[in-house]
Amino acid sequence: MNYTLHQLQIFLEIVEKRSITKASEALFLTQPAVSIQLKKFQDQFPLPLTEVIGRQLYVTAFGEDIAKAARRILDEVATIDYRTKEYQGKLAGKLSISVVSTGKYVMPYYLSGFVNMHPGIDFNMDVTNKQKVVRDLEENRVDFALVSVLPENLSLQQLPLLKNSLYLVGGSERERNRKGKKETIFKEQPLLFREKGSATRNAMEAFIYEKNFPVAKKIELTSNEALKQAVIAGLGYSIMPMIGIRNAVEQGDITVIPYKGLPIHTQWNIVWLTNKKLSPAAKAFIAYLEENEQAIKKKYFSWV
Repeated sequence: MNYTLHQLQIFLEIVEKRSITKASEALFLTQPAVSIQLKKFQDQFPLPLTEVIGRQLYVTAFGEDIAKAARRILDEVATIDYRTKEYQGKLAGKLSISVVSTGKYVMPYYLSGFVNMHPGIDFNMDVTNKQKVVRDLEENRVDFALVSVLPENLSLQQLPLLKNSLYLVGGSERERNRKGKKETIFKEQPLLFREKGSATRNAMEAFIYEKNFPVAKKIELTSNEALKQAVIAGLGYSIMPMIGIRNAVEQGDITVIPYKGLPIHTQWNIVWLTNKKLSPAAKAFIAYLEENEQAIKKKYFSWV
């Protein structure tokens, strides 16, 4: 056996992503480079690690076992690095956070000062849907999560960061050409929704249910950015958080439509499991947020 740590990292990324293309994107490598390293790694084993059926890559049972061992090896290597930095008096360790997709407009501003202050900390931010965020918390895969609606089934500690406001919006060109009163939008116009489980979708559906509006046509999109572009293109109307569309509103691409009962106000919160034993790096991050969250809000989000 003569595999390298680099090959272990690549194989682990392939196992987690179930795709050479997605693994190469995550690792900032070319697809051929990832494929070559996977082949070199595979050549050192008598049994297949992966198999391709149709166009889908699958990890074999043997491959899953090797991935578990690879994860343990890489964790131990990281521990050596962290211990070295700690002996040098530096804060070191891993920090992981799962963020709902709209949270990508918020979280980097609360992270940058801390991460730049402590270069010995390795940081991972997974931007995903609400269901996976809750699952990551539930299975203790991450230190923290950023959510606008607290999961009801988990015992959590929370630190409020920023107000989140959702407005009725439409593409400016479509809105200029729309006929009739705005009260007819929910009854006559196509409505654009996020995927099921999204906090944005839940808020929009709750508003429609409360008002007992019959929905004429429903279009579903699986990311906030896709939803924003669909609104700009004039596909229909939606209820969206201002944090993700502010630039488009200021540029005149999206029009905010005043409507009774809107905006809907929620709160961005950093949350973690109540019984989780936080690492020194995680504790330092919470202390940093408690001390600096008002200054960060004033510097970057005074418009909220």
